[in-house]
Amino acid sequence: MERKKLLITVVAYPLPSRSYDELVCTAGITEEGKWIRIYPVPLSFLKGIKRERKASTYKYNWIEINLIRNEADFRLETYSPVNHDLSDIRILGHIKTNNCWTERKKYCLRNVYCDMDLLIDHSKSPKNISLATFKPTEITDLEIVPDDREWKSNWVNQRNQLEFDFTGEGHSKRPITIDKLPYKFYYHFKDSTEKNRKLTIEDWEIGALYWNCLSSCNGNETIAKEKVKARYLDEFVTKCDPYFFVGTTLQWHKRRSKNPFVIIGVFYPRRLNQIGNIPI
Repeated sequence: MERKKLLITVVAYPLPSRSYDELVCTAGITEEGKWIRIYPVPLSFLKGIKRERKASTYKYNWIEINLIRNEADFRLETYSPVNHDLSDIRILGHIKTNNCWTERKKYCLRNVYCDMDLLIDHSKSPKNISLATFKPTEITDLEIVPDDREWKSNWVNQRNQLEFDFTGEGHSKRPITIDKLPYKFYYHFKDSTEKNRKLTIEDWEIGALYWNCLSSCNGNETIAKEKVKARYLDEFVTKCDPYFFVGTTLQWHKRRSKNPFVIIGVFYPRRLNQIGNIPI
């Protein structure tokens, strides 16, 4: 068991679990610049952080928590909470976006890959790197592709069959509460080798943006997708200096697939001009 202090930088889109709460793959960076993946983390915990900090985001909070290496996962960055109710966690503070994210950059941009082939090579044994910050040379497109509109039937059936005692006074059932995204999102980009690349985006932030846009345009999915594209392609490319937080999926990393990485977060400080470092 280790007491770890880390800055939460990654919150993936929640997935249904066999427990009473959806689970979220969460990752962060230590003060020394080391990546750590925490799994499982209940969705209710992250909502609690957001309420307590009165923040618009779950990310960029410093926390302390007791963790243990997850021996079932060969990826060395993967840890599990010692106490699954997370009762031992301390929330230490939040890093804001002041001065074009200067404080966030100090930790998030300490070690940056620019060559996807090199990163994939480092994901192999003996390094087995599964989390990293990546800098694309150029973002060329955001592709939005239709996906299943419902969770897998076996997930729904398992969840509906379970009963839980929430109050101590009786048993009750709880359905899946997180909505299934009906689309998949992909970034097309070039790296330092000038090769064209494509990675799926599994960040919770893009999913939340889609639902917010859908609500604001009265359920018009076409307009909602256009709004997502306007932010992730137009705004991030023209006004920001975007980096990707990338991570491997256990399934494809274990299989040593051609590219086991997905985008699990986008880091987007405002771009600075060449005169006086003034934000564009």
